[in-house]
Amino acid sequence: MSGQLLSVKDLKVWFPVRGEGNLRPTFRDLKAVDGISFDLAEGETLGIVGESGCGKSTLARAILMLIRPSSGTVTFLGRDLGGMGARALRTMRRDMQMIFQDPLASLDPRLSVGSIIGEPLRAFETRLSAAERERRVREMMDKVGLLPAAFDRYPHEFSGGQCQRIGIARAMIVRPRLVICDEPVSALDVSIQAQIINLLMDLQKEFGLSLVFVSHDLSVVRHISHRVMVMYLGRVMEIASRDALFSEPRHPYTRALIAAVPSPDAAPEPTTERVRLPADLPTPLDPPSGCVFHTRCGKAAQLCSSVAPQLRNLAPDCQVACHFPGP
Repeated sequence: MSGQLLSVKDLKVWFPVRGEGNLRPTFRDLKAVDGISFDLAEGETLGIVGESGCGKSTLARAILMLIRPSSGTVTFLGRDLGGMGARALRTMRRDMQMIFQDPLASLDPRLSVGSIIGEPLRAFETRLSAAERERRVREMMDKVGLLPAAFDRYPHEFSGGQCQRIGIARAMIVRPRLVICDEPVSALDVSIQAQIINLLMDLQKEFGLSLVFVSHDLSVVRHISHRVMVMYLGRVMEIASRDALFSEPRHPYTRALIAAVPSPDAAPEPTTERVRLPADLPTPLDPPSGCVFHTRCGKAAQLCSSVAPQLRNLAPDCQVACHFPGP
């Protein structure tokens, strides 16, 4: 990995939600993303994990400006994306692509596979002839494991795994620098998940891609990521290298997530810490004061309910937002 490609600083995405009352309506802010900061190096994969509703997908879309942030900055290739107009941002999108969770729903059912994969070429490489564009599409189809006969077929004729290969080919056809993967394997069978993950890793090596990989599956994140960011209620709880996070998690929430991963062994090690969280997840419309995790944390003290912990360095490869981080 070389220099820095992406920098996100204090990013917030708040949605105004109308409250009850017809005579004088009131609005509250739903804090989907509430002050996220991280950097991404060239060739690096950052995994983002957390429970459903923690803001992972909103963050992914805000990085690409598919959702405009309420505040904060996203700097890509040294340029502030939030300060760009629509035309300048469109030009930057050549280097920023996204792979979506639902492979079939993300594909236009009216277009053939060849047209779907070639669409970015028509948008960004307008000087290509039809023959050259078809050559590039067929070359990319081969790289992602699609047979030549698929070129003139339509998305509904394919399985979920094959549709995701089509989506990956569409994202990769213009050789982007950054690809955001928003739970790209969660709708697939386990055996197909492994194939798609290995395909993404092979393409990353070949093209020198940087990946932001959003998932709720820690096993998948552990396999593909160089670093992992743990989110809870729109905030960062912990950022660490993959090996450091899984071998020595510091935040209580991280430990709870790792403990919830099913063990392949019938009898877990007796030293394995089992952390059980209360079932009720607070609403981002009214997050807890202080540390947003304190209402579900077994180690919370009075300080946790009144003072929000700042993300701080505990080691060269570990940052934690916790007043009482564990070993």
